[in-house]
Amino acid sequence: MTDMYGRDYAMGRDRFYAVLRRHGLMLPPPKPRHTTNSNHRYHKWRNLVRGMVPTAANQLWVADITYVPTAGGNGYLHLVTDAYSRKVVGWTLGDTLRASSSMEALGQAVAQAVEMAGRDGLGGLTHHSDRGVQYCCDDYVAMLKSHGISISMTEDHKPTDNAVAERVNGIVKDECVYRRRRFASVEHAREVVGRFIRFYNERRPHMSIGYKTPSVAHMERGVQRRVWKDKLYRGKDGVVEIKGVTLPAKRQVWAGE
Repeated sequence: MTDMYGRDYAMGRDRFYAVLRRHGLMLPPPKPRHTTNSNHRYHKWRNLVRGMVPTAANQLWVADITYVPTAGGNGYLHLVTDAYSRKVVGWTLGDTLRASSSMEALGQAVAQAVEMAGRDGLGGLTHHSDRGVQYCCDDYVAMLKSHGISISMTEDHKPTDNAVAERVNGIVKDECVYRRRRFASVEHAREVVGRFIRFYNERRPHMSIGYKTPSVAHMERGVQRRVWKDKLYRGKDGVVEIKGVTLPAKRQVWAGE
């Protein structure tokens, strides 16, 4: 703009945007994508896991849904993750937000837990999620109760209330979904995301579990050691602040397709 009109005559940013808007040249703002509908008639359960530190697999699961854009419209990834090992123990990706997809992911998680425990009852396990209708509906709750699983839900509408689930969502999006322009279809997305989840579980180490892979940590017991170290920063008035930072380490990177 300054090259065309000179610095003294170039219009400011806001005026420039106003001209574009007047002539219909501004891109429309992106529409927000919501995967959580908590405005429903079902019972909303209280948060049971605030401050909880699991010491073994299948003590605490976190569930969430995230969208995956495709050329034919959005797909929806339903995830159940073990909070102790960070392992994805159940997932499905389809074109619907219906509870049936969430229950399919839950069924996978239950099957691996029953196999590990050697019994159908999973008492001592808590399932934590947001208050979306998929997790509060009668069928989903009945499935949890049939295996003796306690039900916990977020209360404050903050991402930190389900931080592990949000972190896994972010890893899948950043390292698999956002690395490509767009999936050709939901079926294509399901195939690629499935391969990534296998890589994530079997080969991608996490600093939050001692720089082990989720599948390895899933077979362990005891509090997982986080690989952090303290670093000193000089703050205002010469006060030294100590903040946790991650140790630099080389990790496996997914090669994609």
